[in-house]
Amino acid sequence: MSEPSLGFVCTPQPRVLLRNVEDYVNLVQAAIAPKDMVFYSFLKPWLGDGLLLSAGDKWSSHRRMLTPAFHFNILKPYVKIFNYSTNVMHAKWKRLVSEGSTHLDMFEHISLMTLDSLQKCVFSFDSNCQEKPSEYIAAILELSALVAKRHQQIFLHTDFLYYLTPDGQRFRRACRLVHNFTDAVIQERRRTLPVQGVDDFLMTKAKTKTLDFIDVLLLSKDEDGKQLSDKDIRAEADTFMFEGHDTTASGLSWVLFNLAKHPEYQERCRQEVQELLRNREPQEIEWDDLAKLPFLTMCIKESLRLHPPVTVISRCCTQDIVLPDGRVIPKGVTCLISIFGTHHNPSVWPDPEVYNPLRFDPENIKERSPLAFIPFSAGPRNCIGQAFAMSEMKVVLALTLLRFRVLPHEEQPRRKPELILRAEGGLWLRVEPLSARPQ
Repeated sequence: MSEPSLGFVCTPQPRVLLRNVEDYVNLVQAAIAPKDMVFYSFLKPWLGDGLLLSAGDKWSSHRRMLTPAFHFNILKPYVKIFNYSTNVMHAKWKRLVSEGSTHLDMFEHISLMTLDSLQKCVFSFDSNCQEKPSEYIAAILELSALVAKRHQQIFLHTDFLYYLTPDGQRFRRACRLVHNFTDAVIQERRRTLPVQGVDDFLMTKAKTKTLDFIDVLLLSKDEDGKQLSDKDIRAEADTFMFEGHDTTASGLSWVLFNLAKHPEYQERCRQEVQELLRNREPQEIEWDDLAKLPFLTMCIKESLRLHPPVTVISRCCTQDIVLPDGRVIPKGVTCLISIFGTHHNPSVWPDPEVYNPLRFDPENIKERSPLAFIPFSAGPRNCIGQAFAMSEMKVVLALTLLRFRVLPHEEQPRRKPELILRAEGGLWLRVEPLSARPQ
């Protein structure tokens, strides 16, 4: 759930590509705020001025107001939603396997599952999108694909030309559909909000159901007691839906791929989950379980290092930046920070292409810079939803390994950086349902 990747596009601003930890330390500590809007502007008609695209005082104010939405008290009930959505996906996998389809595209299935969870967590809405078509979900998938496609077509970076094309018209239609859905939820929810006694309302609602993202946004206030406008709420909700589904799906798909290639690590994770859930009915992951899966967590982190969902981010220098070697990046220069390059830097990560979860053993991380591993970015503009994303990945991976053995496909996938790190033609794996649980 970080920011979309950014490749090289033609812009008048000078650019610098960085992948050294020491250089990134200086950037994080300096006044780096605005992003390179050449690419990010493609998202503006869809996402508005949400946290991803806003800057300055508006970003600072919204960041403070949204931080409580990701407090563990809010996230805790979401674990039940993660369990439920994963159960739906697994039931579909078992049906497909029984029908002879043992090779599955992880991106396709997991993206629908993360979107299913997000609709419940953001809107308290069940579209059943894993089992039947959903116009709203289809629109989000189409918007993501269209933005990635436009990014590769430099002659369509101009809005005037783009909106004359069939893709531009499809983008506008999908935007309208997504905005209409979000607006309708906001308007309906506003009618149910109390004029006073908000704290009692929150406590009552939290006891009866999950407090969703829209609830938190509607009730958020800044230091002066000012609330978010409906337009701002829509922007933040749409941003969360966009940032939260593809990045988490990428992270989960690649960790399953890595564990399929390393059955010894897969089996160790499985045993950890089996021991945790032994003699428990139903076999579901609870909030307190998330801290009791240390090796599985190490496997997720090593996969995020090797295959970071977001490969590159950009920042614009608001002041001169002095690098450790004495060179200066002048004010106004756009820095492309290569998360992929940082994670594959052999001076920090020996044998960087080797998948080794023990890199994240507590003893092995003591001497390593915290900026050597930045799948959720770092600094003030790091990913606000990283605890949400890690919680979801742990639940889904634990339940998947509990119920299925994951095996590699015949062909090795090729990395394909788009908005997030994908695989050319999909990321295909074989799945085998496991027999009865061990006693």
